[in-house]
Amino acid sequence: MNHDLQGMEPQIRWLGLADYRETWLAMRAFTERRQLSDADEIWLLEHPPVYTMGFNAKHPAPDDTRGIEAIRTDRGGDITYHGPGQIVAYVLVDLRRRSLGPKGLVRRLEQAVIDLLRHYGIDGIRREGAPGVYVGLKKIAQLGLRIRRGSSYHGLSLNVDMDLEPFRRIHPCGYPDLEVTQLADLIPGLGLPEVGSELVDALRRNMGYNQTKHTAPRNIDNESR
Repeated sequence: MNHDLQGMEPQIRWLGLADYRETWLAMRAFTERRQLSDADEIWLLEHPPVYTMGFNAKHPAPDDTRGIEAIRTDRGGDITYHGPGQIVAYVLVDLRRRSLGPKGLVRRLEQAVIDLLRHYGIDGIRREGAPGVYVGLKKIAQLGLRIRRGSSYHGLSLNVDMDLEPFRRIHPCGYPDLEVTQLADLIPGLGLPEVGSELVDALRRNMGYNQTKHTAPRNIDNESR
């Protein structure tokens, strides 16, 4: 592997509030056309309210979605909910360049969230057989990935300061009675730009990119892909 390519910095994109279906199709298209020389990308964004189900999901959307769209997508994992106040990090990574397999990528994404939580004095943990990150028995971050042509897309979502009620109408990630939590319930007053910046830094460290500090803009502005 060319070490110049292996050490290539990822492109960080702050996309603001972005439609789920449009974003999914955009990252799938990026993965289909990307070349060996293309930098990895990390997209930070929020989604309008939406339920999403992985291609192998066993649990459907609730009968009464209360106007929330439900989309079956091509990531792994079961049903989850996205909405404003939740930060989503999509990781478009050439796994061969980083000498990673799917399990290694999952571990690094989970560790990035655990590191972020530790930064705020919160103990985040893994649960065997249930990907994601938990605070006690409550889930705070969800994972779902797709590997195509040796590269990943989709990624993780972290509950920051959102309406958690839609989670109560589903089996989050396929687990009945699984409770969820968010940063706002543990440390009030944290904003998405601050948390997003810390998450990017944690992702970059765990993925082995350059350690230079990344500073987020004061607001997450839309940026064309």
